[in-house]
Amino acid sequence: MKKSGTKKVVLAYSGGLDTSAIIPWLKENYGGCEVYAFVANVGQDPKELKDVEKKAKASGAVACKVVDLREEFVKDYVYPVLKTGALYEGTYYLGTSMARPIIAKAQVEYALEVGADTLCHGATGKGNDQVRFETTYTALAPQLKVIAPWREWDLRSREALIDYLKVRKIPTTATVEKIYSRDENAWHISTEGGVLESTWNQANADCWAWTVSPEEAPDKPELVTIGIEKGEVVSVNGKKLSPYNCVATLNKIGAKHGVGRVDIIENRLVGIKSRGCYETPGGTIMMTALRGLEQLILDRDSFKWREQLGLEMAYVVYDGRWFAPYRRSIQAAAEVLAQDMTGEVVVKLYKGNATAVQKQSPNSLYSEEFATFGEDEVYDHSHAGGFIRLFSLSSRIRALNEEKQKQPAKKAKTAKSSTNTKTAAKKSATKTKK
Repeated sequence: MKKSGTKKVVLAYSGGLDTSAIIPWLKENYGGCEVYAFVANVGQDPKELKDVEKKAKASGAVACKVVDLREEFVKDYVYPVLKTGALYEGTYYLGTSMARPIIAKAQVEYALEVGADTLCHGATGKGNDQVRFETTYTALAPQLKVIAPWREWDLRSREALIDYLKVRKIPTTATVEKIYSRDENAWHISTEGGVLESTWNQANADCWAWTVSPEEAPDKPELVTIGIEKGEVVSVNGKKLSPYNCVATLNKIGAKHGVGRVDIIENRLVGIKSRGCYETPGGTIMMTALRGLEQLILDRDSFKWREQLGLEMAYVVYDGRWFAPYRRSIQAAAEVLAQDMTGEVVVKLYKGNATAVQKQSPNSLYSEEFATFGEDEVYDHSHAGGFIRLFSLSSRIRALNEEKQKQPAKKAKTAKSSTNTKTAAKKSATKTKK
């Protein structure tokens, strides 16, 4: 039965099997509505964008709009998260998570442009992306309706989707033998499914798309110099580059050394555990450089606060709450800490590892004079005694209090012991007389 009330739908379109089937499905199930395809270029393989407009129209779309979001994605989404040091569950660099809000935002803008009344996405009912898309829709255009086909239709397999398109004579290059599910953007590429569905299977060569195996990486390490200004990477090996080009350049350099591979089992927002292989070579180098630089610049309490910001930001981004005030407040705090984060870091790449080996900054709090074990005139060792006495004052008072509380017990024990001694003496004397 066709559902009425939907006239214009803007679909987040990729050109893949799922979204190709969604276009005719929407027209058939929503009263012959007009479908507008929206494609976001966030740095995926150019092959995916080739002829994508033609493909969308062949599937039945009225129009297809492709928007280049690569620079905005890195500058306004990736870099702010990098400043917080966010890693979801200590490992995941949030590649997919950061891309969804900018895609959904641009999709909403296109929907308002064409006067659409409905938004649509191809995320499954088991994944995180449905939450990320729809949370953004709600934050930016709550008046628009949302259709999520995977929560409605009865097409449950790749074979069913291919047959659905074949019956309608809609061309597709998809085949039944797709083993892995992949998501790619300028920041990372993820791989799920196939052998990875069993946690006892080791990831094989097919599970990695960008990076070489660390075992097959060059035997000679490579040094790369990262220029940083106010917490943002601005140059690679002395060459000034845009945010997107910094990432793209470092992706190539890091990939050939096997840097940035992660094989994890994560907790999805919807409660399911999933396994994925993530490759973030450029991001790993950037994170290593930024965390190395902050060792010079941030004082102890600021560093602790930055770590807390990173932990909170990881969950906010993963959960799709990009347009919430909470995310803006975390970012604002991180921006304050980033103001002094300027300098250079040399990162050594070798066999899958990225290590910060040289660091310098005009804002460094590190003083060789203070840190030296040799004789110096800037630090009086005798001052440490007073500091330690004050620093441990609460421990001293606690210990004294505990000692006082023990005194009555000690006196009682002594008194009892004395009484027992006198009693024993009397008994002894009595026996002697007898």
